Amino acid sequence: MGRNRLEAFSDGVIAIIITIMVLEMKVPHAADLAALRPIVPIFLSYLLSFVYVGIYWNNHHHLFHLVRQVDGRILWANLHLLFWLSLVPFVTSWVAEDSLASIPTAMYGVVFLLSAIAYTILERAIIARQGPHSKLKAAVGDDRKGKASLALYAAAVVLSFVHPWIADAVYVFVALIWLVPDRRIESLVQSVLHTEHGA
Repeated sequence: MGRNRLEAFSDGVIAIIITIMVLEMKVPHAADLAALRPIVPIFLSYLLSFVYVGIYWNNHHHLFHLVRQVDGRILWANLHLLFWLSLVPFVTSWVAEDSLASIPTAMYGVVFLLSAIAYTILERAIIARQGPHSKLKAAVGDDRKGKASLALYAAAVVLSFVHPWIADAVYVFVALIWLVPDRRIESLVQSVLHTEHGA
């Protein structure tokens, strides 16, 4: 089975996730700047979550440039990732309600921790499909960046109960280290595209 339907479905789900998140920002009833003050926590939560979802979309896009055929294992691994990402609007809204509350802040981290685990499972499913000479396996290597992210998410969940702002800082830090697409995969994608077009 080709990858096109999987990519189209994933793009659609991610677009819906972003749309749901932005709908949480209600238009203020007054026409002055002071009316925007209550929306600031909601906007900041939305901004961070938008960046995270954008990172997943970007990396997912690069990842599937290395895939020619998908099987049932890859399809289910992809759905597993989309399931956790589909919970992002819920935890984003919950955190926005009270940014100093430990439980919502922790659950925010749990959703992104499980999303990261799901992404790792998807990578491994693709590697298993590609076999011993997997291009993705060569690009990912020991995946130190991915493992570090998992550890940071887990630490942030615990730190949410010390002080939510510390956890928030960790979430921002993880987002920053992933803003640039994974260079190992990106360089391999460019090599593959170069070969395919015979340039």
